[in-house]
Formats: sequence, C-alpha cells, structure tokens
Amino acid sequence: MVEEGSMRNEDDDEGLVAEVYDPRMDSWRCVLAPYHWLRMLAMELHWSFVFGVIVVYGISEGLGGSFSRVSTEYYWKDVQKVQPSEAQIYGGITSIPWMVKPLWGLCTDVVPMFGHRRRPYFIIAGLIGIASMLFISLHKRLHILLAVLSLTAGSAAVAIADVTVDACVAENSNKHQLLAADMQSLCALSSSTGALVGYFISGILVHFIGPKGVYGLLAIPPALVLLAGVLLKEPRVTNLSCRQVSQKFSEAAQAMWTTLKLPEVWRPCLYMYLSLGLSLDIKEGMFYWYTSASDGPHFSQEFIGYKSSMGSVGSILGAVLYQYTLKDYHFRDLCLWTQVIYGLSGMLDLALVLRLNLRLGISDYFFVVIDDFVLKMTGRLKWMPLLVLSAKLCPPGIEGTFFALLMSIDNVGLFTSSWGGGVLMHILGITRTYFGNLWIAILIRTILRISVVGLLFLIPRADPDSSILSTEVINADRTGLVSKEENIELVSLINNDGNQ
Repeated sequence: MVEEGSMRNEDDDEGLVAEVYDPRMDSWRCVLAPYHWLRMLAMELHWSFVFGVIVVYGISEGLGGSFSRVSTEYYWKDVQKVQPSEAQIYGGITSIPWMVKPLWGLCTDVVPMFGHRRRPYFIIAGLIGIASMLFISLHKRLHILLAVLSLTAGSAAVAIADVTVDACVAENSNKHQLLAADMQSLCALSSSTGALVGYFISGILVHFIGPKGVYGLLAIPPALVLLAGVLLKEPRVTNLSCRQVSQKFSEAAQAMWTTLKLPEVWRPCLYMYLSLGLSLDIKEGMFYWYTSASDGPHFSQEFIGYKSSMGSVGSILGAVLYQYTLKDYHFRDLCLWTQVIYGLSGMLDLALVLRLNLRLGISDYFFVVIDDFVLKMTGRLKWMPLLVLSAKLCPPGIEGTFFALLMSIDNVGLFTSSWGGGVLMHILGITRTYFGNLWIAILIRTILRISVVGLLFLIPRADPDSSILSTEVINADRTGLVSKEENIELVSLINNDGNQ
C-alpha cells in the first residue's frame, strides 16, 4: 500500500511538472535565437566571413549608406550651397562606380594580388573609403569639383566592397548549399537593420555635428571593411599572367555581347532601362522644398532621417508582399499593375506640394511619412519582378558576370533618371528659394512613369517558373570562361537591391 501511494504521488508530481509553464523560457529563447544562429554560421562558414558580411552589408551599405544620403543632401544645400538641379547632377556622377560593377567582379575573379582574390580588394576599398571621407570632412572650403571626386571615390569604395563580399557569399553558397538561404537572410537582415538604424539617427547626427562631421564618422565603416579584409580566411591562389587575364576578359566580353544581342534578352533590358530612366528623379528638389522655411513645411534634420527610416520599412514590406502574394504572377501582368500603382503613388507628392493635405486636415508630418512609406513600398514591388526576370536572362557559365552587367544597365537607367530630373528642374527654374513650378515637375514625372506601360510588349508573357532563354542558348558551351567557384555575382545580387 505504501509503495502504491508513493508511486501515485510520483505520477502526480510528474503531471504537475509537465503542466508548469514558464513564459520567461520562451522569451529567453527568442532573445538568444539570433545569437545561436550567428554562432552556427560562424562555426560552419568561419567567423571572419560572417564578420565581413555584417560589416559590408550592415555597417558599410546599410548604416553608412543612410548616413551618407542624409548628410550629402545637407552638404550640397548648406555647405556647398548649390541649386537643387545641380545637386541632382552631382548625385548622378557619384553613382558612376556602380555602373561598372562587372569590371570590379571580373577583377576579383581573374586578377588575384599577393596570392589572394578577395582580401586585397577589401583592403583597397577600405583605404579608398577612409581617405575620401576624411578628405571631405577635414577641408573647410573644399572646391566643388574635389567634393564630387571625393564622394565618387567613396561610392567606388562601397561598390568594390559590395562586389567582393558578393563573391564570398556566392563561393560559400556553392560549398555549403544547405546554408545558402541562411547566408541570404544574413545579408538582407544586416542591410535592412543597418539602414533602419542609420536613417533613424542620421538626422540627429547632422543636427549636432553637421554634414561634414557625419562624413568624419563615415571613415569608420571603410576602416572596418579594411579590418574584414585583413581577418578574412581565404586560401592562397596562383597569380595569373597578363596574357591569361587579357584572354579571360576578352572571352567574357565576347560571350556577354553575343547573349545581349538576342531578342529575348535585349528587349527586357531595354524595358528595364527605360522604366528607370523615364522615372525622372527630382528628390533633391523635394528635399529643398521640405526644408524651406518660407515655401515648404520646414522639416528638421531629425524628422528627415525619421521619414527615411519609415521609407525603409515600406521597402521591406514590399519585398514581403511580393514573396508571399505576388511572386507566381506572369511578368507582364505584374509589371503592368506595379508600374501603374508606382506611377500613381507619385501623386501624393503633388498633393503635398499643392498643400491639399492641409485642406483635408492632415498634417505635413503625417502625410510625408505615409508618402515616403507608400513610395518605397510600391517601388520595391515594381523592382522585384524585374530582378527575378534579370536572373532568368543569364545564360549558364556566365551567370554572375552577365547578371552584374544587367544591374549595370539598371544603374545607367538610374543615372539617366538623375540627370534628366536635374535638367527638368533647371528648365522649370526650380531653385533654392523658388518652388513655384515644382508641381509641374512632379506631374511630368508621374505622366512619364505611367507612360512606361506602353512599353510592356518588351516584357515576355511568361511566369517565373518558365524558361526565358532558348534551348540553344542554355546548352551553349561556356565552361572555359569562368570556373564554378569564380562565377561570383548571381546569388547575392538577386537579393541585393540597391543600394543601387
């Protein structure tokens, strides 16, 4: 009897233990989950690689990119005191290094230095970035030409580091295929988190230390990129002769040109270029109006940064919506609706400039946050199917380099958009103090965005699961151009929008 009672008590105790629920345990699991995930990646891929990805995507492109954008807007306006049309032109010039990304990619592939393919380019990017940021930060009265050259050099440093870390991610994706998705998540989360934090505090920093002070802080990200290059674990390789390098460059260029001439390739490329080039960029004019004390709402530096951070949230939401609800639609149908919605979303700027929001009782602060959120979300929805289509246009054997070429074409479209917007504002007489015709610029931009719908015949009527290229193109022999490990760009670029 005693034994049965004791056994019954033990069973009851076990039941009580099973029913006890401690919510603190779940909280700790959620808090520690990112740590355990990063630790797993560091053990499988080596900690120096994880450190490099976080530094380049999170700190250099995410945090540093948001700092640079906000500080550069105030630098042109308050330090150099240029007109908005001029600032727009200068912004296009500083984006030129991103147009030659295939060149940086080929260099990391076929031009190793001191027995390494990746480490030297991280170090070079870090040195260029540190020098350019300190140069523009420490000079009190820097000539505008030298300022443009310094900012272009800083942009080149970020572009070189971006291509190099893309190479590392793609190479590790080939070696550790089960962790490929985790690596993409690491890249995306690092970039998104860095951008959100950067935009949120960038305005505060500009307010307290000024744009040149922020440029001084921007010497820290390239210093960390340099450190990542020094610490990166990478096997030594044999340096190639000048003749071998020249041959690989020539073969890659010939293969890309042959592919680019195909109708199923150049037609979508033309659409992507025109859809970006015709969307005239007048953000500098809007920024000058935002901060105008007489004609505009006179937003503070802190609010400009906060507004941009909400735009980043909209961009992330757009990517999530595409992933879970829109990714299976045909390219042409999806491009139609996303382009129309993207074009009409620009009318929010028109309502803001004409002060229609105040007539409806909506404050400028609330309306501009919604405006930026919607604009970035619809812009991402418009961009995602074009990004997937670009990946499907890449023939086997030269996927990485050809995808980088397509991204460069898109960057040329952004360059055209920036310069076109600057010319339009100059023609309309929009200056630092006169914004009477800004609404006309917004209206023209909106009409041009919607007019791109007439070019949709250039997009194939296919779904994301079907093949775009012909069988002959897919089966062509290109194995001698780039080895599997050297085909560097495609994997990470598919999930990297942007910065461009």
